[in-house]
Amino acid sequence: MYDFLVVGVGPAGARFARRAADVGYDVLALEKGEVGDPLACSGHVSTDLWEYVPESARERLFQNRIYGADFHVGGPGTDAHRFYKREAVSNVIDRVELDRTLADAARAAGADVREGHTVTAVREHSDRVTAAVSTPDGQTAFEAKLLAGADGPVSRVRTEVGLPEPDERLHGVLAFDDAPDDGDHVDVHLTAPRFFAWRIPRGDAGVEYGLAAPPGDSVSEMFDRLTAAYDVETDRFCSGAIPIGPPASTTNERVFLLGDAAGQTKPFTGGGILYGMRAADVAADVIDPTDPGTLSAYETGWRSELANEIRLGRWVRRAYSLPEPLQRLGLRLLSGEIGVHMDEPSSFFSRENLAKLVGR
Repeated sequence: MYDFLVVGVGPAGARFARRAADVGYDVLALEKGEVGDPLACSGHVSTDLWEYVPESARERLFQNRIYGADFHVGGPGTDAHRFYKREAVSNVIDRVELDRTLADAARAAGADVREGHTVTAVREHSDRVTAAVSTPDGQTAFEAKLLAGADGPVSRVRTEVGLPEPDERLHGVLAFDDAPDDGDHVDVHLTAPRFFAWRIPRGDAGVEYGLAAPPGDSVSEMFDRLTAAYDVETDRFCSGAIPIGPPASTTNERVFLLGDAAGQTKPFTGGGILYGMRAADVAADVIDPTDPGTLSAYETGWRSELANEIRLGRWVRRAYSLPEPLQRLGLRLLSGEIGVHMDEPSSFFSRENLAKLVGR
């Protein structure tokens, strides 16, 4: 019997598998396909990412350095309101390679990471949890003391054990233009209903275009209008769900959720790479596989770690739906040099950022 069975080897699952294996727990981590494939989300992340990957991987992952963002109330060609820092705000990375790097780090720590393993059923028992698994060689089953569901926004684990879903799911789309672009600001268009569209320069790797909106809106049509306005033809199109708002509970008797499965994302961007890995670190620090009661410490701990940022992030997102005159006024008043961390809306109230605002 394993100490931990981890379902899903994205950033959150791989991070937890690595941390748990590091302290000597017997960890099995299962990915339904190949790690990192298909591409699931943007590769635009804060510079905090480098704290979570081996130093040797940095050159392989890095694509571009970003110093800020140009916000547009309309589409391409409309007036931009620039927010910037003098040092890098964020980096653009190879998103697929990130997943593979984190999975390799988990393997190096001693976790057993297996690809092509799809969990089809989960059952909790008084002394263990079991998972039915489909593999290239047929059906099998594994048992562990505890199970981590890190299997994305449409989580099979979450459904199997009856945990509630995140508050909502947006529909996101991505596509790429291979023309090199070493620009150092992203473009954000407040044109999609209740969310936004974006353009991210990726250096020699080209340009990423993306858009997210609530299900039911014509996301593909809106995306086509975005790329047509930029006069580009994109390829490598991919789409997926973006969970917004953590569910009321992310733990059960012997199961806990991580990352997108737990809705551990930024409400104002949909990004969850860093939030998911921060929650994974909380899980690794407080959960004891021999004591399911420690799952409550994880529930309390990750919410304490992220709740303030998620709550403030909801307020930021509400600004996307303000009338256009108010959006323009707000952007005009707040644009310029900033002292804000892209993962932490609470940093808007930091001494550094307030000094920037007062000094204008």
